[in-house]
Amino acid sequence: MRANYLLWVILTVFYAIVTAGYYLWWTLTYTGWEPIGTAALAMLTFMSAFLAFYLWKTDRTQGTVPEDRLDANIEDGESEMGFFAPWSWWPFFAGLSAAMVFASLAIGWWIFYISVPLGILSIVGYVFEHSRGQYAH
Repeated sequence: MRANYLLWVILTVFYAIVTAGYYLWWTLTYTGWEPIGTAALAMLTFMSAFLAFYLWKTDRTQGTVPEDRLDANIEDGESEMGFFAPWSWWPFFAGLSAAMVFASLAIGWWIFYISVPLGILSIVGYVFEHSRGQYAH
């Protein structure tokens, strides 16, 4: 965990330097400043800073994990990750409907009105797939 947040701290510093360099380069080369690229790079800096803070806070709360210890065995790190249905088609349809929602911004709003009900249906199907049928709990 320590290596992860140190990586994001380094990336935050790098993105901050790139943002300042981009701002200075654009200001000195052209008249005025360019707000879109500067804002995008600044948001990238803030995003990496948020990730670094989250990983740092998690490391302090969680303590040393087996991945950070040099004397750890493979068995130390394996634990229950959750239950996932490998045969499920619902995540595919949820992703497809989300792609259709974003495509509607470029193509037309009529796709949005079709894809939102399909997205709701696919999310409901994904949530309740283990409540009925052969694999009901």
